[in-house]
Amino acid sequence: MTRAYGALALLLLATVVPARAANRLVDPGRPVAVARSTLAVTPEREWNELRRGPGPRCDRWTLDGEGLNAVTFCGAIEGGRPIFYEVSKHDRPLPHFATTMLLTDLPDLIEQSYRLALGASLMTIDSVEPAQLGGERAIRFRYSFTRQDEELERHGEAIATIRGKKLYWMSYEAPSIFYYARDLESWRRLTASARFR
Repeated sequence: MTRAYGALALLLLATVVPARAANRLVDPGRPVAVARSTLAVTPEREWNELRRGPGPRCDRWTLDGEGLNAVTFCGAIEGGRPIFYEVSKHDRPLPHFATTMLLTDLPDLIEQSYRLALGASLMTIDSVEPAQLGGERAIRFRYSFTRQDEELERHGEAIATIRGKKLYWMSYEAPSIFYYARDLESWRRLTASARFR
Protein backbone atom coordinates (compact mmCIF):
# COMPACT_ATOMS: atom_id res chain seq x y z
CA MET A 1 0.00 0.00 0.00
CA THR A 2 2.86 2.38 0.82
CA ARG A 3 4.39 1.86 -2.63
CA ALA A 4 1.05 2.66 -4.23
CA TYR A 5 0.87 5.94 -2.31
CA GLY A 6 4.47 6.70 -3.20
CA ALA A 7 3.81 6.06 -6.90
CA LEU A 8 0.68 8.19 -6.74
CA ALA A 9 2.61 11.02 -5.06
CA LEU A 10 5.30 10.87 -7.75
CA LEU A 11 2.67 10.90 -10.50
CA LEU A 12 0.96 13.93 -8.95
CA LEU A 13 4.28 15.69 -8.50
CA ALA A 14 5.24 15.01 -12.13
CA THR A 15 1.98 16.48 -13.39
CA VAL A 16 1.78 19.46 -11.00
CA VAL A 17 5.37 20.73 -11.04
CA PRO A 18 5.61 21.35 -14.81
CA ALA A 19 2.33 23.29 -14.71
CA ARG A 20 3.69 25.56 -11.99
CA ALA A 21 7.07 25.89 -13.68
CA ALA A 22 5.44 26.74 -17.00
CA ASN A 23 4.77 30.41 -16.27
CA ARG A 24 6.22 32.92 -13.84
CA LEU A 25 4.61 35.99 -12.32
CA VAL A 26 6.51 39.21 -13.04
CA ASP A 27 6.11 41.62 -10.14
CA PRO A 28 5.53 45.32 -10.79
CA GLY A 29 7.84 48.13 -9.77
CA ARG A 30 11.20 46.35 -10.16
CA PRO A 31 13.53 46.30 -13.18
CA VAL A 32 13.49 42.91 -14.92
CA ALA A 33 16.13 41.75 -17.42
CA VAL A 34 14.45 40.36 -20.54
CA ALA A 35 15.42 38.08 -23.41
CA ARG A 36 18.67 36.94 -21.82
CA SER A 37 20.18 40.31 -22.67
CA THR A 38 21.23 43.63 -21.16
CA LEU A 39 17.77 45.09 -21.84
CA ALA A 40 15.59 45.59 -18.74
CA VAL A 41 12.08 46.96 -18.26
CA THR A 42 10.15 48.01 -15.15
CA PRO A 43 6.53 46.85 -15.38
CA GLU A 44 3.88 48.93 -13.65
CA ARG A 45 1.55 45.95 -13.25
CA GLU A 46 1.80 42.19 -12.87
CA TRP A 47 2.48 40.17 -16.01
CA ASN A 48 2.77 36.46 -16.62
CA GLU A 49 6.02 35.39 -18.24
CA LEU A 50 5.38 32.37 -20.44
CA ARG A 51 7.73 29.43 -20.15
CA ARG A 52 8.91 29.57 -23.75
CA GLY A 53 9.23 32.53 -26.05
CA PRO A 54 9.03 32.38 -29.85
CA GLY A 55 12.80 32.41 -30.31
CA PRO A 56 15.99 31.36 -28.55
CA ARG A 57 16.63 34.91 -27.31
CA CYS A 58 13.00 35.91 -26.80
CA ASP A 59 10.66 36.15 -23.82
CA ARG A 60 6.88 36.47 -23.99
CA TRP A 61 4.62 38.04 -21.37
CA THR A 62 0.84 38.19 -21.21
CA LEU A 63 -1.90 39.66 -19.03
CA ASP A 64 -4.90 37.55 -20.04
CA GLY A 65 -3.41 34.73 -22.12
CA GLU A 66 -1.17 34.63 -25.16
CA GLY A 67 -4.09 34.65 -27.61
CA LEU A 68 -5.58 37.79 -26.03
CA ASN A 69 -2.51 39.96 -25.49
CA ALA A 70 1.21 39.35 -25.66
CA VAL A 71 4.40 41.32 -25.26
CA THR A 72 7.49 39.83 -26.86
CA PHE A 73 11.07 40.82 -26.03
CA CYS A 74 13.93 39.67 -28.25
CA GLY A 75 17.43 40.77 -27.37
CA ALA A 76 21.07 40.57 -28.35
CA ILE A 77 20.29 38.80 -31.62
CA GLU A 78 23.58 38.52 -33.48
CA GLY A 79 24.16 38.84 -37.19
CA GLY A 80 23.39 35.68 -39.17
CA ARG A 81 20.68 34.55 -36.72
CA PRO A 82 16.89 34.43 -37.14
CA ILE A 83 14.61 36.12 -34.62
CA PHE A 84 12.34 33.10 -34.10
CA TYR A 85 12.85 29.36 -33.88
CA GLU A 86 13.12 27.78 -37.31
CA VAL A 87 9.92 26.06 -38.44
CA SER A 88 11.31 24.31 -41.50
CA LYS A 89 14.92 25.29 -42.11
CA HIS A 90 15.09 23.55 -45.50
CA ASP A 91 11.64 24.31 -46.93
CA ARG A 92 10.97 27.74 -45.42
CA PRO A 93 14.16 29.20 -43.95
CA LEU A 94 13.67 32.28 -41.82
CA PRO A 95 15.38 35.55 -42.71
CA HIS A 96 18.39 36.38 -40.59
CA PHE A 97 19.37 39.62 -38.94
CA ALA A 98 22.42 41.20 -40.62
CA THR A 99 24.77 43.63 -38.89
CA THR A 100 24.66 45.79 -42.03
CA MET A 101 20.91 46.41 -41.67
CA LEU A 102 19.57 49.88 -41.04
CA LEU A 103 16.78 50.62 -38.58
CA THR A 104 14.44 51.06 -41.54
CA ASP A 105 15.15 47.44 -42.60
CA LEU A 106 13.84 45.99 -39.34
CA PRO A 107 10.06 46.18 -39.98
CA ASP A 108 10.55 44.16 -43.19
CA LEU A 109 12.72 41.59 -41.38
CA ILE A 110 10.07 41.16 -38.70
CA GLU A 111 7.23 41.00 -41.23
CA GLN A 112 9.00 38.24 -43.19
CA SER A 113 9.71 36.38 -39.94
CA TYR A 114 6.04 36.57 -38.90
CA ARG A 115 4.87 35.29 -42.27
CA LEU A 116 7.14 32.25 -42.14
CA ALA A 117 7.44 31.38 -38.44
CA LEU A 118 3.99 32.35 -37.20
CA GLY A 119 1.95 31.63 -40.31
CA ALA A 120 0.77 35.25 -40.63
CA SER A 121 -0.31 35.07 -44.26
CA LEU A 122 -2.04 38.46 -44.16
CA MET A 123 0.26 41.07 -42.66
CA THR A 124 0.77 44.77 -43.28
CA ILE A 125 3.06 47.37 -41.77
CA ASP A 126 0.67 50.26 -41.12
CA SER A 127 3.05 53.01 -39.97
CA VAL A 128 6.73 53.61 -39.22
CA GLU A 129 8.33 56.41 -37.19
CA PRO A 130 11.60 57.19 -35.37
CA ALA A 131 11.71 56.39 -31.67
CA GLN A 132 13.99 55.79 -28.68
CA LEU A 133 14.56 52.50 -26.87
CA GLY A 134 16.62 52.65 -23.71
CA GLY A 135 18.32 55.83 -24.88
CA GLU A 136 19.21 54.37 -28.30
CA ARG A 137 17.88 55.51 -31.69
CA ALA A 138 15.12 53.11 -32.62
CA ILE A 139 12.20 52.59 -34.96
CA ARG A 140 8.56 52.17 -33.92
CA PHE A 141 6.10 50.54 -36.26
CA ARG A 142 2.48 49.45 -36.14
CA TYR A 143 1.20 46.40 -37.97
CA SER A 144 -1.87 44.26 -38.54
CA PHE A 145 -1.99 40.56 -39.21
CA THR A 146 -4.17 37.49 -39.30
CA ARG A 147 -2.81 34.11 -38.28
CA GLN A 148 -3.19 31.11 -40.53
CA ASP A 149 -6.53 29.34 -39.97
CA GLU A 150 -7.94 32.35 -38.07
CA GLU A 151 -10.26 35.14 -39.11
CA LEU A 152 -9.49 37.41 -36.16
CA GLU A 153 -7.43 40.46 -37.08
CA ARG A 154 -4.67 41.35 -34.64
CA HIS A 155 -2.94 44.69 -34.25
CA GLY A 156 0.58 45.17 -33.03
CA GLU A 157 3.12 47.82 -32.21
CA ALA A 158 6.85 47.17 -32.05
CA ILE A 159 9.97 49.11 -31.27
CA ALA A 160 13.42 47.95 -32.36
CA THR A 161 17.01 49.12 -32.20
CA ILE A 162 20.48 47.95 -33.12
CA ARG A 163 23.02 48.28 -30.31
CA GLY A 164 26.55 46.93 -30.51
CA LYS A 165 25.67 45.26 -33.85
CA LYS A 166 22.89 43.27 -32.14
CA LEU A 167 19.13 43.49 -32.60
CA TYR A 168 16.82 44.36 -29.70
CA TRP A 169 13.09 44.27 -30.31
CA MET A 170 9.91 44.58 -28.22
CA SER A 171 6.37 44.14 -29.48
CA TYR A 172 2.80 44.21 -28.19
CA GLU A 173 -0.05 42.56 -30.01
CA ALA A 174 -3.67 41.72 -29.32
CA PRO A 175 -6.95 41.19 -31.16
CA SER A 176 -8.11 44.44 -32.74
CA ILE A 177 -11.42 44.05 -30.91
CA PHE A 178 -11.20 45.38 -27.32
CA TYR A 179 -7.83 44.03 -26.07
CA TYR A 180 -5.47 46.02 -28.29
CA ALA A 181 -6.80 49.44 -27.32
CA ARG A 182 -7.32 48.45 -23.66
CA ASP A 183 -3.63 47.74 -22.95
CA LEU A 184 -1.85 49.92 -25.52
CA GLU A 185 -0.94 52.73 -23.08
CA SER A 186 0.34 50.21 -20.53
CA TRP A 187 2.56 48.76 -23.27
CA ARG A 188 3.87 52.21 -24.15
CA ARG A 189 4.76 52.90 -20.53
CA LEU A 190 6.59 49.56 -20.46
CA THR A 191 8.66 50.56 -23.50
CA ALA A 192 9.39 53.95 -21.92
CA SER A 193 10.83 52.14 -18.89
CA ALA A 194 13.33 50.14 -21.01
CA ARG A 195 17.00 50.58 -20.12
CA PHE A 196 20.23 48.92 -21.16
CA ARG A 197 22.46 47.75 -18.32
